[in-house]
Amino acid sequence: MKFPFINQQQSDDKDTNLPNHVAIIMDGNGRWAKERGLPRVAGHKKGMDAVKDTVKMAVDCGVKILTLYAFSTENWKRPKTEVDFLMRLPNEFLNVFLPELMERNVKIDTIGNVETLPRHTQKAISYAKSKTKNNKGLLLNFAINYGSRDEILKATKQILMDIEREKLSFETLDEAVFSKYLYTNSLSDPDLLIRTSGEQRLSNFLLWQLAYTEFWFTDVYWPDFTGDIFKQAIDDYKRRKRRYGGI
Repeated sequence: MKFPFINQQQSDDKDTNLPNHVAIIMDGNGRWAKERGLPRVAGHKKGMDAVKDTVKMAVDCGVKILTLYAFSTENWKRPKTEVDFLMRLPNEFLNVFLPELMERNVKIDTIGNVETLPRHTQKAISYAKSKTKNNKGLLLNFAINYGSRDEILKATKQILMDIEREKLSFETLDEAVFSKYLYTNSLSDPDLLIRTSGEQRLSNFLLWQLAYTEFWFTDVYWPDFTGDIFKQAIDDYKRRKRRYGGI
């Protein structure tokens, strides 16, 4: 296994310095499959095991929110067979893993334009949300049909409409007010972003919310990502000192 690339300053380890919200760009499924002579969908299927292992470790570590970038607004450009497979994954994943999520007190939620997803995908997501809505443990938040530029544009349009309708005044518009118009309006910003596969870019993910987030990169493809690697990222985060532009 390659050691993860870390580009942030570290300080003394503090067990109390636990990230409240961790976001993950789950990257490398296709390359994982290609290197094994398998179809790309095999990588996506194997990636579900990584999700399960990561969720378990997030619960054990005491993380409160875990946001996973599952499907972007740009992913519709992929071959139809791959997109169709990805749209079936929520039903397959949740049918198998939902009992354990219930046992671990995990709550399911989503961000993104879910309303335009296929009906069977919406149904699987809605069922999982309904079953877990009263759970009080980890919030497992899937970003599906999500794009940050689209999110910011929609928020801006809604703000302009509310100003025109006198529901909001221009003078009171600030960062806190703007944030209320985003999909993540009820969530704290991510403390830690993890990206797998060696790529080091945001790929239109939570551009507003990641302004002061700590980044952690690893060369490991998502299907090979484990709870132990997640714990490495958490432990590294604990050693960092966040300054938010200060000294």
